[in-house]
Amino acid sequence: RPVVIGFGPCGIFAALVLAQQGYRPIVIERGKAVRQRTQDTWGLWRKRALDPESNVQFGEGGAGTFSDGKLYSQIKDPRYLGRKVMHEFVNAGAPPEILYAAHPHIGTFKLVKVVENLRAQIIALGGEVRFGQRVTDLHIEDGPGGRHVRGLQVQDLSTGATTDLRADHVVLAVGHSARDTFGVLYRRGVRLQAKPFSIGFRIEHPQSVIDRARWGRHAGHPVLGAADYKLVHHAANGRAAYSFCMCPGGIVVAATSEPGRVVTNGMSQYSRNERNANAALVVDIGPSDFPSDSAAFVAGLGAEFADTTPPAGQDVHPLAGLVMQRQLESSAYLLGGGNYDAPGQRVGDFLAGKASSAFASVVPSYQPGVKPTDLRSALPAFAIEAMQEALPQFGKKIKGFDMPDAVLTGVETRTSAPLQITRGADGQSLNTAGLYPAGEGAGYAGGILSAGVDGIKMAEAVMVQLQRLMQPCA
Repeated sequence: RPVVIGFGPCGIFAALVLAQQGYRPIVIERGKAVRQRTQDTWGLWRKRALDPESNVQFGEGGAGTFSDGKLYSQIKDPRYLGRKVMHEFVNAGAPPEILYAAHPHIGTFKLVKVVENLRAQIIALGGEVRFGQRVTDLHIEDGPGGRHVRGLQVQDLSTGATTDLRADHVVLAVGHSARDTFGVLYRRGVRLQAKPFSIGFRIEHPQSVIDRARWGRHAGHPVLGAADYKLVHHAANGRAAYSFCMCPGGIVVAATSEPGRVVTNGMSQYSRNERNANAALVVDIGPSDFPSDSAAFVAGLGAEFADTTPPAGQDVHPLAGLVMQRQLESSAYLLGGGNYDAPGQRVGDFLAGKASSAFASVVPSYQPGVKPTDLRSALPAFAIEAMQEALPQFGKKIKGFDMPDAVLTGVETRTSAPLQITRGADGQSLNTAGLYPAGEGAGYAGGILSAGVDGIKMAEAVMVQLQRLMQPCA
């Protein structure tokens, strides 16, 4: 039976298509079912109690569950697989208008029920979904035909017991935050490579300011709803500063999955009726920006990674971007007070180069809390410089965007995976047959829709291989 690791959008659609075609997949998910996961997530937001296995990043529905639920993408989709994703969402209870709206979204609360219904369909078709199960190792066989995955070592998180699961075809849909899994893959020699991503802050304005700037005298009209935006500025230092994952009428959320680190993200409900608008304000970074010193790797990954020599043919260690993410998230945790409060700053103070001592008309929405401080130490100097240049330019495009009372909250580091698990045209790992890297965590998607589409593609790739195995011998 094919195995799917991870039950976010990519894993859900990989498992759904496999189940619909009669292949009875087994899904391994380290987190919990979506309703219990929601309670665990609130534990961090309300009580500063983090569950490293059940949070915004891990659990049924993946990171997209606690987002705006955006269902649009700029991927090339000549086979209209995105329509398959949308129709399955509607069949599972999503609003029908997502099939024709220009920029469709679902929102967190509606996504919860949709995800549950998709899981029920997979199970009804013969699939299994096993929660609280973390993959701790891969069993790889070396033979005359090369390397092939032959099984998984799986830990039951409720008992601590470890068992082996035979698996010849594994869809790896772990998401961009499964850092321990990336370490397992590296140790087992699976082909990885560092890739660019972006870092920055969340910026918040009153939604009414954005509405007036975008809709003018029609702002507030119920037909229009909450306005959104998309901005980019190419700074003099060669960096691009841009808005990302804009959440109209939403909130900034605590999105860490690791103790002692602070990460932000944005979330909206279907109604998009919260007071503030928020978006990531980020700057692009690439492998040449990543750390390469042994001390950083030991601090970020452990003593076994003291040797930072890249694999043959690569200029940068595949896990270097992960090391940088952890550096920035640990720094933000300390800058916020060491209690999962996030560091924050008024835009006016950020532009003036001075620390904030309090917030004013814009009240930050991040929970459990935001500590006013100086965010210039939270990111590399080139990123701060690019954002300070970009903000006034954005203010010319959207009146009020650079208003002094707007709030920056740090840090945003998980815009995408910091590495790619490279695969071939047949969907399999370049050097480990039977392993199908998929979705955001493998570097092949960005967002709910594109992750779902990639899950469908990898399910098809698995079925092609299984059909070949079932062909009668000549």
